[in-house]
Amino acid sequence: MTKTQLIEIAAKKANLSKKAVAEAYDALYDAFIEAIAKGEAAQIAGLGTFAVKTRAARKGINPQTKQTITIPASKYVAFSAAKALKDKVN
Repeated sequence: MTKTQLIEIAAKKANLSKKAVAEAYDALYDAFIEAIAKGEAAQIAGLGTFAVKTRAARKGINPQTKQTITIPASKYVAFSAAKALKDKVN
């Protein structure tokens, strides 16, 4: 589902204009991204939680030269589905 499709469906269900729903979507998206960028977890009830996690530094192998390299630590966003979502899918 694309952003446009999501906005169309939400506008019909809430009986609002697409423009109003798009503005609300953009505001929620910006707030969501800001929270994650700060390292905070962002939870959407019934959907799940997005959280920033840290991947430790580790050893790897360069496939071209076969030399051992150190892959630096990094951060990534992890998603944990809510029980309600898991129940709907299964």
